[in-house]
This record gives sequence, structure tokens and C-alpha cells, in this order.
Amino acid sequence: MSSSAKKIILKSSDGESFEVEEAVALQSQTIKHMIEDDCADNGIPLPNVTSKILAKVIEYCRKHVDSPNPDERVADDDLKSWDAEFVKVDQATLFDLILVLYSFTDIPA
Repeated sequence: MSSSAKKIILKSSDGESFEVEEAVALQSQTIKHMIEDDCADNGIPLPNVTSKILAKVIEYCRKHVDSPNPDERVADDDLKSWDAEFVKVDQATLFDLILVLYSFTDIPA
């Protein structure tokens, strides 16, 4: 990703701010709509997402935005392996990740 890429500020429920590349933030349909509606100028508040979970979601989005063409079998297998490792967390964290990734942000899995 280019260092001159537009940055978006995401704000967790516990007050932490995360600066991410716009391409990463656009992995979320919810955030994408907020950006399109010019609601991102002062940062995007995510009131139901803690900084711990938001950091994990950003890690997930960065990996998926940087992944090669999904039609490439080897890359797809590598990404599946990465995903399998990514979800090896405690049950509470996994539950929170599922809630955020699937219900709040509409990130395709």
C-alpha cells in the first residue's frame, strides 16, 4: 500500500483511535457507507467495539486487502491457513470478533 494513501481514523468504545488506510477501512460495508456519506472527517466512532477487538479486526482487514487475486489457488490456501491461525484465540475474544466481523461491519468472510 502506498504511504500516501488516504487515512481514516477509527475510534473504539474505550476511546482509542486507530489510523488505517482507506482501502483497509473500506473492507467494512458499514464504514464504507459512512465514508461515502462524508461522516468520516472527525473519525468514525465504533461504540460497540473495544480497542482489543478493533486491533484484531484491522489486522484481519489488512491481511485480506493485501491478499492476491482470490482466483489463485495457492494464495487462497495461504489465506485460509492464515484465517485458521487468526481465530485461535480465547472463546470470549472469538465471540467478540464474530459479532464485529459478521454483524456490525458486514466484512465478507
